[in-house]
Amino acid sequence: MTGAGESSSPESEITSEGILSALKKSPGRPMKPKEIARLLRVPHERYLELRRRLRDLEKRGELRRVGGNRYLIPRKTEGESPSRPPRPEQGKSREDGARSGVVGTYHRGRSHGSVRPLDPRASSEILIPLGAEAGARSGDVVVVRVTQSRGRRVRVSGQVERVLGRSGDPGVDVRGILHSYGLPEEFPAQVEAEARLAEGRVTCPGDRTDRRDLHVIVIDPNNARDHDDALSVTPLENGLWEVGIHIADVSHFVEEGSALDREAHLRGTSVYLVDQVVPMLPHALSSGVCSLIEGEDRLALSLILRLDGEGKVRGRSYERTWIRCARQLDYDQAQEVLTGKASVDEETDRALKTLDRLAKALRKKRRDRGSLDFDLPEARVVLDEDGIPVDILRTIQLDSHRLIEDFMILANEVVATDAKRKGLHIPYRVHEPPAPDKAEGLRALLAPLGYTLPRDGLGPKSLQQVLDRAEGRPEAALVSTVVLRSMARARYDAENLGHFGLASRAYTHFTSPIRRFPDLVLHRMVARVLVEEKAPLQGWSLAHIAEISERSSERERVAQQAERDSVDMKKIEFMSRHLGDDFEGTISGVTSFGLFVLLDRFFVDGLVHIRSLEDDFYTFLPEAYALVGKRSKRRLRLGDRVSVRVVRTDKEARRIDFLLIRHRV
Repeated sequence: MTGAGESSSPESEITSEGILSALKKSPGRPMKPKEIARLLRVPHERYLELRRRLRDLEKRGELRRVGGNRYLIPRKTEGESPSRPPRPEQGKSREDGARSGVVGTYHRGRSHGSVRPLDPRASSEILIPLGAEAGARSGDVVVVRVTQSRGRRVRVSGQVERVLGRSGDPGVDVRGILHSYGLPEEFPAQVEAEARLAEGRVTCPGDRTDRRDLHVIVIDPNNARDHDDALSVTPLENGLWEVGIHIADVSHFVEEGSALDREAHLRGTSVYLVDQVVPMLPHALSSGVCSLIEGEDRLALSLILRLDGEGKVRGRSYERTWIRCARQLDYDQAQEVLTGKASVDEETDRALKTLDRLAKALRKKRRDRGSLDFDLPEARVVLDEDGIPVDILRTIQLDSHRLIEDFMILANEVVATDAKRKGLHIPYRVHEPPAPDKAEGLRALLAPLGYTLPRDGLGPKSLQQVLDRAEGRPEAALVSTVVLRSMARARYDAENLGHFGLASRAYTHFTSPIRRFPDLVLHRMVARVLVEEKAPLQGWSLAHIAEISERSSERERVAQQAERDSVDMKKIEFMSRHLGDDFEGTISGVTSFGLFVLLDRFFVDGLVHIRSLEDDFYTFLPEAYALVGKRSKRRLRLGDRVSVRVVRTDKEARRIDFLLIRHRV
């Protein structure tokens, strides 16, 4: 007899055996949690229970999570190579995941044409019968619809659907990336129409708090068009400070369930390519009435904090506000003020220096509890007016960057903590500890270098201590790289799993609703529950938030890879002008097929193929992050310093080839 609340259907039972059995039925193909749920007939209300069981299996090493939040049963002999992370699937449409076309370069032959995909991970060339080229000429970048898949004796064939332009022409390579990832170039007409109507809702409702008396400062990159966060600081009694963290109130303009909202959900995030932005919201909102612009009255959702001099939160409140930004600065301008090299005005200078002192106190508190700080540089491609790359620079982390980052992290933690305390269903930003196999591999690598990690309870503080010990030593680059690559990928989840890297018990994304859908969803909850003190809407269930979290995580991965690919394209184009030149660099990745080397002069990496290492026969030791010579026992290891020569660049194959000239341990 079945008791109350129990299920009489064995298919709905969520057991480890059932999950593993479902995955064994599709060997080699990773599956999403939703696919597993369908196979096991898991009821909608028990979906989160399934997700917890999947994470338990992952922690025990019985499952492995790969790109796209998919799970598979790991092979026992599988070795991890510290090369590049798994990349999300490309060519997906916005609606239902169907293939949206393959992008490649068309070549005309005598009896037929062919298209070589721009994505080197895609299948081999696609045959284009004569008459199916849609006017394409050799060297054109095209979008192809596959009409016949590969068979035993049949090649993949297709039909050209669209010509994007000539390979090498400015902007064509980035348009190819847009199409490869199914990123839309335009908004549907209904969405644009709703955005224009929403522009008219900029007037201040009577229930808002007028905070236009505050000296509000916006700090962003000098090329930013969407400004969704700003700060103010006011002295209080007893050595306290009132810090206002003002975030654009996008939820006022984007109604839940509207065409605008559905489009934002589909896109998930804005995509920042090397020469353009694919916004989550139409420009009328993203760079218009939602954006916090100097001298303009704007609607905001403000978190008002009371801080002491050591960065401890002594009180907080939430307000829907009406603000006016007094100053809009870029990071370099703010940095000049902080270093005393320049001045904006007396009030702005004083506010920036006060915020900087408080930010440093916040940073110390985070570091004391174990928050990891990698301070990783990124590449910035400098383009001329025609879109041609003229330089590749490393971004430098300034105090002005850290100031904004520190207060945004604080806001995200405060909101997550308050939501957790009230039992609200929100999309948390989670970062789980390293998987057991990753942690064990890290211990094995660090031990010969004299670094030890605890066997149980590996926490971020232990890893930060290792990074601190390695700083300034010859192996510092190696230690920093392998610690970073042992980390899991941060993502969104309906459950609060904590944030390992920040050593935070609860974390979310609250500060960028113009460009991230989870932030917009969270704003609706904060405005309704924490400002208006109403009950959450019934539709905001755990399952609903879980679906938003899963899709947003997937869209974020696609956006990140598209952004990296657009930068890589420009790097290859730039390095083609340096063929034959020699550079100093560091081994940044080791694989079974060679070494990746990151150059000092330009923030560019390329491959030293193992076939080009002619002095010995080299084998790959994944546990040592090294290639080892069979005869000489020479080790080419992650973090080693080398000199290389640029010998080949290929935009179609997306690669830069180096020749190893000199190796220094």
